Amino acid sequence: MLKKIVDDFKPKIDKAIEVFSQDLKGVRASRASAELVENIKVSYYGTQTPLKQMASIVVSDASNILVSPWDRNALGDIENALRSTQINFTITNDGHSIRLTLPPMSQERRQELIKLVSQKAEMTRIGIRNLREESWKTIRSLEKSGQLTEDDRYQGEEELNKLIKDYDKKIEEILAAKCRQIES
Repeated sequence: MLKKIVDDFKPKIDKAIEVFSQDLKGVRASRASAELVENIKVSYYGTQTPLKQMASIVVSDASNILVSPWDRNALGDIENALRSTQINFTITNDGHSIRLTLPPMSQERRQELIKLVSQKAEMTRIGIRNLREESWKTIRSLEKSGQLTEDDRYQGEEELNKLIKDYDKKIEEILAAKCRQIES
């Protein structure tokens, strides 16, 4: 019973880490990257569609991204979606494609981005702790109902805490890598 609770906990944490990693891909580092815009949702015929499913995204140099839609009728929708993002870039629509030009990053902007990714890391940690609390409540309720022993409860607590510690290290590694990327 205890093993099942812990085994059910792991995929939830993995999903939280995956979401955190994907979220950080949308934060600009020192160079232009297709990952900055590929998951932006575009309202396309009433459906929210990721940009990467609607257009070719090419990084032409360190500060330019070229978005070429496969359906020219979607050009306006794509431009509107790009304008509504929080990414600071200049948008140029030539009627066939959209060129995104990223301004050079100042030291102040780099510090803001580091603060932003640190906040995202903390939100992920909080989410994982909330997941741990749910599992812990389940363990305690099973102990009260007599399905688990007191030793099982202590073992469950130890396993949950070990998992939290391991995943905190993963979050720190991902955060440190992104901070290095922003600073370079």
